[in-house]
Amino acid sequence: MDRAIADVVRQSNASGALLYVLPPDGNALWLTMLTGTPRAIAAPWTRVSLDDPMPVADAVRERRMVWVGGREEMARRYPRPALVLPYDFALAAVPLATDSAVWGGLVLLWPGDHPPHLTADEREAVEAGRRRLSGLLQEAADRGEPPRPTQRPRLVTTPPERVPSPAEASAVAAYLDRLPGGSCTLDLNGRITFITPAAADLVGAAPDDLLGSLPWEILPWMDVPQVEDRYRAALVSRRPQAFTVLRPPDTWLSFELYPDSSGISVRITPAGSDGGTPAPQPPPTWGPGRATVLYHLMHLATSLTEAVGVQDVVNQTADQLLPALGAQGMVLMTAEDGRLKLLGSRGYSDELMERFDNLPLSQDIPGAHVLATGEPGFYANFGDLERTYPTVVHEDRMAAWAFLPLIASGHPIGSLLVAYDRPHTFPPSERAVLTSLAGLVGQALDRARLYDTKHNLAHRLQSALLPHSLPDIPGLRVSARYHPAARGLGVGGDFYDLIHLDRHTAGAAIGDVQGHNIDAAALMGQVRTAVHAHATVGASPDHVLNGTNRLLTDLDPGLFSSCLYAHLDLGRRRACLASAGHPPPLLRHPDGRTELLRVPPGLLLGITPDARYPALECDLPPGCVLVLYTDGLIEAPGVDLDDAIAALAGLVEPADAGDLDAMADTLVRHAPTPGDDIALLLISPQ
Repeated sequence: MDRAIADVVRQSNASGALLYVLPPDGNALWLTMLTGTPRAIAAPWTRVSLDDPMPVADAVRERRMVWVGGREEMARRYPRPALVLPYDFALAAVPLATDSAVWGGLVLLWPGDHPPHLTADEREAVEAGRRRLSGLLQEAADRGEPPRPTQRPRLVTTPPERVPSPAEASAVAAYLDRLPGGSCTLDLNGRITFITPAAADLVGAAPDDLLGSLPWEILPWMDVPQVEDRYRAALVSRRPQAFTVLRPPDTWLSFELYPDSSGISVRITPAGSDGGTPAPQPPPTWGPGRATVLYHLMHLATSLTEAVGVQDVVNQTADQLLPALGAQGMVLMTAEDGRLKLLGSRGYSDELMERFDNLPLSQDIPGAHVLATGEPGFYANFGDLERTYPTVVHEDRMAAWAFLPLIASGHPIGSLLVAYDRPHTFPPSERAVLTSLAGLVGQALDRARLYDTKHNLAHRLQSALLPHSLPDIPGLRVSARYHPAARGLGVGGDFYDLIHLDRHTAGAAIGDVQGHNIDAAALMGQVRTAVHAHATVGASPDHVLNGTNRLLTDLDPGLFSSCLYAHLDLGRRRACLASAGHPPPLLRHPDGRTELLRVPPGLLLGITPDARYPALECDLPPGCVLVLYTDGLIEAPGVDLDDAIAALAGLVEPADAGDLDAMADTLVRHAPTPGDDIALLLISPQ
């Protein structure tokens, strides 16, 4: 395996490789071998789920090669890894599979100066290496040694092509000593393996203390983000890097990094000296610091995972992204039916947004190209923007703009405009970070739009199943309230109904199907319809519930429902009630005294077809109020049910029975569990 992975790296001109295995019956890839890349850089991807938006997961799941030609393509297609490694590099991911099974995946890395496509020879080398590694994994499985996950991937080192003789090594050391400044070398893990006395003197430490250490650990003043960041950039992109850092109290040092497959050569010179770089100016005081940027970006990534609707995505993006980037404006937009649809904005006036919302898409609108192609656009000043969009009018008072594609499932679903109130250059590293962030926003937006669609569908379904209005029944005053659950989709299975049977009788029903989703809402409609149908043919309360129960047990929906049905005889001023496991109703007498009607509780609907539902009869004097409700109005964690019903009765008793709407609002307002569905039906005979 070591030789095979080393050969494919060398023959394909790659700079490194990562070998993943897929354990039998596993759903995640485990990193087991790597070369040309330190473990610390690969650590975030030691385990990759097959559902993760990662190149190797896509390659294994879809049984094909995945090629990513550069930093911007990585940022568009795979924003999560691009945010962690915003450097120039290319990669290919291929599945390791035979006719009998999939064994894992191979990721090969190339330096940032690699052409945007593999050559024919490189592609053939990758394919040959894939076949060879797949065969070795198959042979291991045939021996009873199938791939197993490992906690620490093995680092395969490539021996140097040539070892210098002692005379050459001495000559090289002398050559380095004669150069101005100092020199040192780092291995792939960043540890110092060689340092000249001049370099040790410049950094202010003894050579013996420096050897084998990480510079940013042994030298506290080098423990700044840009040092390790440039080291990582050199390793990943295999391109020279440079940075300047302050050695306290006032010595600026310039570091130049030259990487290859074995490590990094570093040249150190005093900044501002002959042959060195000029001493840097202090950074401007305006704009966010790096720590602030990292905080906001981490908070944004976390917040977007919790966003449940489009407006949530708009708010979270604006709240975190603008401070992190030092930007002043943001617009989230998409295209619908050939028109520009603005989903939300920050930093722009409502009047300006209204002018652009719902405009037909055309090449004259800034950012239209992004919506159509998924390619980002960066404009450092108005002149740059005007050259791309000659007819544009400068009316937003901003000075620089970034139009970023929102990508989900490989397709552009919208765009994100980030605007600055002063000219702003966009270096390649910042472009990659911005594009990656937009990718995270795009994935969150895609989930949020799906959530909103389901939410709207569920509410429309529920609205269609609940009565739009209650019938006007002579001699009867009624008031009803319905509040869906605050969690989930915000819909549920609570229902109520009032049925006009004839001149002197009416039926009233209230019930609760378990759950807070579309299934609960759909079953609620079936229960309400069944109750209504049995009631309108004149069935008694126990027969209404018996018939409805048989229907539910026949349907076998996997959900149960409580229900209370009351037959109201307005001529005799009597009520007959039957209950299928529903909370008992309250009866407020004309003098204000409130009584609990202890209706014998039958089994919930849908449990067994042979359930029986005994009834209770009671008087309905003029001016009384019959209170039917669901458990969301009374139940709270840790509260005894009898105490909760008594508390509800305490609210009913002093209420004004002459204003049922006010009474209903009072009862709902004092509900202890706003996270559950609430249905309430108040009935008062005249």
